Amino acid sequence: MSESLPFRVAEFETVTEGLDYAARGTTGCNFFSSRGQLEHVLTYAEIQDRSVAYALHLAGFGLERGSRVALIAETTPDFLCLFYGCMYAGLVPVPLPLSINLGGHEAYVKRLRAMIDAAGASLALASEDMAPALREATLGSKMRFVGTPQGLMDSGSKGGTLAPLQKDEPCYVQYSSGSTSMPRGVLAMQRAVLSNARAIGQSGLQLRPGDRSASWLPLYHDMGLVGFCLTPMLSQVTIDYLATPSFARRPLLWLKIMSEQGSTISFSPTFGYDLCVRRATNGYAKGLDLKNWRVAGVGGEMVRGDVLDQFADRFACVGFDKRAFLPSYGLAESTLAVSFAPLRRGLEVDEIDREAYERHGEAVPVAPEAKATVSTRAFAKCGGPLPGHEVVIRGEGGEELPERAIGRVCVRGPSVMREYFQNVEATNSAVDEDDWLDTGDLGYFVQGQLVITGRSKDLIICNGRNIWPQDLEWHVEDLPGLRAGCVAGFSVDSKEEGERVVVVAECRLSAPEERRELVREMTWKIRKSAGVDCEIVLVPTRSLTFTSSGKLSRAAAKADYLAGRFEPLTIVASNRQVQSTEPYLAASAAS
Repeated sequence: MSESLPFRVAEFETVTEGLDYAARGTTGCNFFSSRGQLEHVLTYAEIQDRSVAYALHLAGFGLERGSRVALIAETTPDFLCLFYGCMYAGLVPVPLPLSINLGGHEAYVKRLRAMIDAAGASLALASEDMAPALREATLGSKMRFVGTPQGLMDSGSKGGTLAPLQKDEPCYVQYSSGSTSMPRGVLAMQRAVLSNARAIGQSGLQLRPGDRSASWLPLYHDMGLVGFCLTPMLSQVTIDYLATPSFARRPLLWLKIMSEQGSTISFSPTFGYDLCVRRATNGYAKGLDLKNWRVAGVGGEMVRGDVLDQFADRFACVGFDKRAFLPSYGLAESTLAVSFAPLRRGLEVDEIDREAYERHGEAVPVAPEAKATVSTRAFAKCGGPLPGHEVVIRGEGGEELPERAIGRVCVRGPSVMREYFQNVEATNSAVDEDDWLDTGDLGYFVQGQLVITGRSKDLIICNGRNIWPQDLEWHVEDLPGLRAGCVAGFSVDSKEEGERVVVVAECRLSAPEERRELVREMTWKIRKSAGVDCEIVLVPTRSLTFTSSGKLSRAAAKADYLAGRFEPLTIVASNRQVQSTEPYLAASAAS
């Protein structure tokens, strides 16, 4: 902590004003290697100095105020300093994703090109490693400069003056992860960003002097950028960074760094906790000490109570307190956060009657004594709205629904976006004339707390029942030969067969007989848990598409299925060989 600097939690009007203040202290950012070794140490004062140096070169191009600068958002000092440098120069940064899980080089370059074109960027920068892909994506465009940070400094462009973005101006353009549609650019304003960071720090996390954060989350995603770049800096909190690819290879490095640095705050989607549990083999606890971890945030996807329980049980021996779990709800269109559960209460779930939930869209509670005879479904409680924000649940006709009625989640407040960048049609479909944002999520309220049940576009409606794809996926992904997060459920409607349910799963088994047994087991588990018959498609690993934030894209899986782009694995079914040229592997009772 900066002992001589009064602690201020995002009490500023702009990002650069916050960095100027943090630079007066001694806190900053640490960057760790893929082996957990400390590689770079930058105080906020050093970040400010480098940001200003970049800003003078960026401003030297003489671009119109508010022009966009595309930045591939690697977890490096250069990205942070370029990001802030844009704002000091009066330019708007556009963080772009890395190529993780985006379907190969060609698909990644195509995605980059679409984002850069949509943003209308005039400059584009990336590290030496990523610059070739960036140059390919901008080939033929009228960019003023495409290159590396060092190339920018060597370009001779210096000569501009500082003109920081002000409180009523944009902060950045944040592209959505594209989990249900093509990515759309959220125009995040300075006011909205500061409002959200203030609400997160003061209300959601209740930051205090001495807090220390740690993150492996990607900086091109709202949870990484706002939650673990802007909010800590605006509150003079030190951040310890582990790059996302490093975490994916060695998840326990996250916990090791937190243990060594005494971290108090860190967040992850459920799958991050799950990866740690799966990698925690004999000797995993050696040297770990997690007793300082007071806020273990959960967000970015549906919260899975079973996974969190396993994590708490596995790491209790090294001081982890399950009361640290903090479920939350948010989205880029609201800068980041919408609601947080109460601190130090851990995961609280609402257990409801599955039949009423699936048939009538009602969250009917189940009494403890009835759980043995009633099929139930448990959802995490994600707390109430942040101060100054409103959340309502609306029906299909736009009417506000009462407590425990499931409907569309709509939010309004100072953190909510004004518009998708240069996309009037998308803006009009999401934001109404009273500034209410339709999030595209479904949920309900219980005792003042928001409960999220899923994405409206992912909902499977079969025989009059509402079935959530994750209920199908979670029940089978732990079977031998499958991997968590690599199973996609969706429905397909056809005139001949009506609506049918399809489950596509990446399979690691090589023997046809083993695959056949896997299909039988998947069929049985889905029928037992969800009461539906489905078609099972076993495909090779790396067949499914993931969003820039690492979430499975069910929309892409469905599109690939319908277009015949999958190459199903061969299995033995009904004493005959099923060839990989078939569009899917039907998992019927006969097989």
